[in-house]
Order: sequence, then C-alpha cells, then structure tokens
Amino acid sequence: MRSGVGLCVLGLLCLHSSAFGQVVKADAGVLIFCDDPTVEKAVSSAIHKFNERLHTGYMLALSQIVSARKSENGSDSLYSLEFSTRRSDCLAGSNKPWTDCEYLPFGRMEPLSCNATVHMTETETETKQVECLLDDFIVPEKAPCLGCPVKIDETSEDLKVPLFASISKYNLASDATHLFTLNEVGFATRQVVAGFRFKLRFDMMKTVCAKAEHKDLNELCVPDEEKMEFVNCNSTVDVAPWRFEQPEAHIECEKGALFKRSARRRPPGWSPLRNFLLKAPTTASPSTTSPPLPCPSKVSAKEESSEEDTTASKPVASPDTANENPFHCPSKSWKPFQPVNHALPTEATSLQPPVDGAFSDTDLLS
Repeated sequence: MRSGVGLCVLGLLCLHSSAFGQVVKADAGVLIFCDDPTVEKAVSSAIHKFNERLHTGYMLALSQIVSARKSENGSDSLYSLEFSTRRSDCLAGSNKPWTDCEYLPFGRMEPLSCNATVHMTETETETKQVECLLDDFIVPEKAPCLGCPVKIDETSEDLKVPLFASISKYNLASDATHLFTLNEVGFATRQVVAGFRFKLRFDMMKTVCAKAEHKDLNELCVPDEEKMEFVNCNSTVDVAPWRFEQPEAHIECEKGALFKRSARRRPPGWSPLRNFLLKAPTTASPSTTSPPLPCPSKVSAKEESSEEDTTASKPVASPDTANENPFHCPSKSWKPFQPVNHALPTEATSLQPPVDGAFSDTDLLS
C-alpha cells in the first residue's frame, strides 16, 4: 500500500516538473525574424505606449529592432522585444504619430535601448510592458548666467569695432615710432552691461608706416617683416552704438608676441579682420571729434571663415550592409540619422523645447 502511494506521488511530481518545464520554455519563446511584419507592429505599439507616458521633451522614434522572441498560446502570441530608439522632432504630448516624425538632428548621437512585452491576438495588440533607458541621456547643464561674460569666436565680425578702438588708442598713446596693426586674437568675451563690454587678448605687429608720415593705419601699412616687433595687449572696450557714443577702450600692453610665430596657424577669418583695420576711415586728431565707428554686426560662421571649402560635397549616408544574421537581426535602420555637426548643443539649440516667456541677455538691454 505504501509502495503504491509513493509511486503515485512520484508520478505527480514528474507531471508537475514536466508541465513547469514547458511553461518556462513557452515564456522564453523562440527567436523570430526582426523584420517580420508582426514584430514591427508589436514594436510600433510599444513605442506608441511609451510616448503616451511622456509629458516633457520629445517623443521617441524607432531606430532598429535588435531581437525578437515569440511564445504562443492558442491564437494568442506574446512578443519579447529588444529595440533601440532615437529622439524625434515631435514634442511630447503631440497627437502626431511617431511614424510621421523625423529624428532630432542634435543631442545624443547613440540610440536609446528599449525592451517591451507585447500581447497580440488576431484583432488586438496590447503592450504589457515597455522600458527605455533614458537616464544616461540626461546631461546636467548649468543655467545660463544672464549678464555674465560669454566667450565668442576670435574671428567674429563683432570684434571689428572693439579691436579698431583698442588699436587706434594704442597707436595714438604709445611712444612707438611706427604704427602697429593686428596680428592675432587669442581670446575674447562679450558681456551685457549698459551696452556691450568686450574683453580682448591679442597682439600687434609693427608696420612699415612711420607715425611722422601716417596718422592712421591704411593699405600701405603692411607688417614689417624685416624688423619684426610685437606687442601683446589686454583690452576692455564698452560699446553702446544705439546711444551714438564712441567706444571706450582701456588697454594695457607689453612687448612680445602673444604666440610663437611658427606655433600657431592664422585662424580662418583673420584676413577680413585685418583688412578692416587697414581700410578703416581716418580718425580725427585728439582735439576734434572722431568719426563714428561701424556698429557691430553678426555674420554666420560660413561668412567669417575664409578657408572653408563651400564646393565640397556633403557625405551621403551609405545603405545598410547585408545582414548575415539568420533572423535578420538587428533590422535595418528605420530612417537614416543625419545629425547636425555640433559638438555640444548651443544656446539656440537646446535639448529641451523652447519655453514661452524665457529671458535672454538681450532683455537686459531694455
């Protein structure tokens, strides 16, 4: 009797183990093709579900399907998915489907990893779970300091006025026998005060124009290559052209070049700035009123660079290479990703959507 009971219990345990093993195997699922239409439909449902939960920032769009598994129970199917996404240009909360969006061309270069579980029947598709790793996308940023000095490019057209004022003051006040002209700009900042305050670090080179013969720089005042002489300067220039006031320059200089002559290549845009100084209108003597200087202007980076090759063709995204994986995983990219060539987001290109009523430095001028 005891032997029969033992055999019965053993048999039940074997059935339980067999059934349990089948359940585990069914939950794991089998690998299926990443480019299968049902897999694409399941991934689309998961991305849509995730975007519904977003309240700030930008919606996600598919990048690639990495792997897919499927387990069946009658007519029902359960998909276990791994895929990657990218930020799109559609704002969170928009009614626009993610398939109608384009990739955000700035910000994170690498795609975001996601996984999801999607239940599908012949008539319905339901996303049970979806997760995307967004933590490494969040980059801490310091809030912009309104009114603080901001570094600007050494070849910016905005430096024409403060440089002209600084060099003119040096040539007027120094005891040098010859006029000096711009050689290199090493550092420049702009700050919003009661106008604009420029802080400059630059050096100048002696020209062939003697002060006894030339009052101001002109096209004849080329650098003296035979008897080279340099001075480097720190200058602070206040500019407020809307008040019709002349720039006020405070300059301190010492002998010597700012950089070794052979160690630094002249930056793009150097010639236009230097030519501006040479072609500037003749200033009046100290006893008379000086003519107004040109107002600062803003020129794009392409216009500032004299060495940029505008005829070069832009790189064309190459098509996806043949996928040798038997399950076609990962899938082909949903769309080509063409990021804007920015190392970091600028003030005008933030990772967050624009906020209505936000302040900027120009508000301090009013």
